[in-house]
Amino acid sequence: MKKFLSIALILVLILGCFAACGKKADTGDSTVKESAAPENTASGETIKIGIIGCHTGEYAQYGLGVKNGASLYIDQLNANGGINGKKVEIVAYDNKGDNQEAINAFNRAVDEGITALIGDVLTGNTIAVVGVAYPLNMPMITASATAEAVTYDKDTNTVYSNVFRTCFIDPFQGEKMAKYASEKLGAKTAAIIYETGNDYAVGVKDAFIATCKEVGINVVDEEGYASGDVDFKSQLTTIASKKPDVVFCPNYYEDDALIISQARQVGLKATFLGADGMSGVKDYASAEELEGTYYCSGYAPGSTDAIKNFEAAYTEKYGASTLNMFAATAYDAAMVLCNALQIAEDKGLKAGTDEYKQAVIDAIRNNSADLECITSKGYTFDEHNNPVKDAVIMKLEGGKEVYVETF
Repeated sequence: MKKFLSIALILVLILGCFAACGKKADTGDSTVKESAAPENTASGETIKIGIIGCHTGEYAQYGLGVKNGASLYIDQLNANGGINGKKVEIVAYDNKGDNQEAINAFNRAVDEGITALIGDVLTGNTIAVVGVAYPLNMPMITASATAEAVTYDKDTNTVYSNVFRTCFIDPFQGEKMAKYASEKLGAKTAAIIYETGNDYAVGVKDAFIATCKEVGINVVDEEGYASGDVDFKSQLTTIASKKPDVVFCPNYYEDDALIISQARQVGLKATFLGADGMSGVKDYASAEELEGTYYCSGYAPGSTDAIKNFEAAYTEKYGASTLNMFAATAYDAAMVLCNALQIAEDKGLKAGTDEYKQAVIDAIRNNSADLECITSKGYTFDEHNNPVKDAVIMKLEGGKEVYVETF
């Protein structure tokens, strides 16, 4: 009988384990946690930060670049003793480029005790996360979300005081490319093809049009397309009939590659221009098709010793496939954030408390100018928490994205 009861008890425990596992899996939240605490670190001796982005799916090149770039800096920091002996622990989630999953990922990271966030990556995802991070006053720095609305709500005149970025804003890029087309390329006419409903594309496009009017460029055509479209020949045929000097494509690299490739097929000879979303386009269309294309960027590969050292360390650890501008701006974001964490720690504040979070926010704003970063010699921020920094112009030459000049 005792043997029978023992066997029965074991079976009950096993069934209980299966039931518990089944219950945990059925959460309705498909965000994926990707990393754990540093090894051999005692509980309570880490400072947790979140990294959220599109690590799989259509725009994974951006998300992985951000995740890897930030992780590289944090790994280097931890290898050198961390912050006052504490390791910085990364809590990373893949949001798959979905707004609701981005919110879910943020909430889960908060539940795990993060005290600051690097992310989100895509503009729409980031705006969604800001909606839940702002009420918590969670320090948040994005390396890639460029819409003005990420840090500032025009309708309510609200600056999201907890949110910063190390990348440009959309209006800045649209303005720069219109001026470059006029001053450097001598353009008199322009056409635009952009993804409707995409905050990033619309923001850059609107600024480009406004600046074209100022500099005397006539916008002869404006064509839109829906998310997921892969055939652009109808729009491009219309554009070709207008014979513009330049065609502005304020989209992400995969769409821009298809657009430029199909443009050449329909005989469109214009010079193509893009914003920072075009970074990485060289891997998605032929060198011949892309030749002579320009885009605005915050990162010039190989242009300084600091950048060369960053690129060598990045490729050694992650390879070159996700080495892009946002990997560099993410490295900067991690440096800016960790410097602010250091300042909060030096004050003797407890991570995660309201006082700690505010100290981090204040330090990002006031104590980032003297850092030796990758894409900027330190960071200062304007009244809307946008970085004050120069832009670089990149050109596709011989299948490579080549630095042309700072503009």
